[in-house]
Amino acid sequence: MTLKLDFSAARITGLVLAKVGNPSRDEPLQTSKQVFHVDDADQPTLSAIFTRPFRSLPGQRFHHHTALEKHEVNSCAAAIFGSDDALLSSGIEIAERLYAKSSHPNIKSGDLCISLVEGIDADGETKRAICILKSESVTPFLSISTRDGDLQLATEHGINPEKIDKGCLILDHFPHKGYYVLTFDRAGSESRFWVRDFLSVQPISDAALLSKRVAEMAVAAVTSTVPETSDAASDDEDSPPWNSNLAAREALSYFDGKKTFSMQEFEEQALRTPEARRAFAEERKRIEEEEGVKLDDSFDISKRDVTKAKKLMKSVMRLDTGVEIRLKPKVVDKPDSVLEKGYDESRGMKYIKVYFHKDLA
Repeated sequence: MTLKLDFSAARITGLVLAKVGNPSRDEPLQTSKQVFHVDDADQPTLSAIFTRPFRSLPGQRFHHHTALEKHEVNSCAAAIFGSDDALLSSGIEIAERLYAKSSHPNIKSGDLCISLVEGIDADGETKRAICILKSESVTPFLSISTRDGDLQLATEHGINPEKIDKGCLILDHFPHKGYYVLTFDRAGSESRFWVRDFLSVQPISDAALLSKRVAEMAVAAVTSTVPETSDAASDDEDSPPWNSNLAAREALSYFDGKKTFSMQEFEEQALRTPEARRAFAEERKRIEEEEGVKLDDSFDISKRDVTKAKKLMKSVMRLDTGVEIRLKPKVVDKPDSVLEKGYDESRGMKYIKVYFHKDLA
């Protein structure tokens, strides 16, 4: 199930700090010698910084291939939730595990904060959580201060709260099922060590996740198997390619007006070609094996997450020349702000011009 979390009354009761290097580069691990307690005046600011990244993430849980009791971070979390006195020793254990998993040459060293947070509202119940944040870069900033009756400017370096690289929130909920875990990694799929190697978590297979994944898989399956006579090549100038994927719209129309999903019915009504059914089956097998998500043959449909998949469909421009352009959500509803369509008479082809300030690749 997906929990609705409210962090407005959250409060940090203690912090364990660490500097985590990369063992392959002979960089050390340095950890706190005592628990750091946050001053009351700093509580609102720090609590907001620590919890902000977790406001809209899907629920996951700790997983171990043999027994949950052998999962190191899960065991550390259980110890901390069992006794506040375990925050220092178990926090250091978490830092040591991260250090042991950080030997790949591409893994950056960084600052680690492990905190115990109380006062989180989860569907009307007050819960505690363990927050783990890692920052892999420092940001220079300027500080103006008063000294000897005059103003002075100093340059300092610190953690930018808006650029924390990795994070994990372990809620004291479902302890016998691997807790309710939220996690993020700004490096995305390019860096799997945080989610897979260090945390070892799996998505919670609820209606929201299943609806979202099946809808996305359906769009991918039907659009990858339709003939390359793209709508983008149409003479209809009022039908732009990011809105004209008829096959994908027909596949997602299956969810309209339904409360319960049926895999057999879905394959018959939404995946109308053998190629689409084959592509869907291959992607289903990959997700179940690689991500540990069991896609049930029947589940309650989450209308909100199907709507998200429909918006994703609109964000992909698939052209008959084999080119795909993906648009961010803020661009989907006003593509003309960064895109310009035209026609090249010498080539006898349409074109799309893209405007941008800088390359972020």
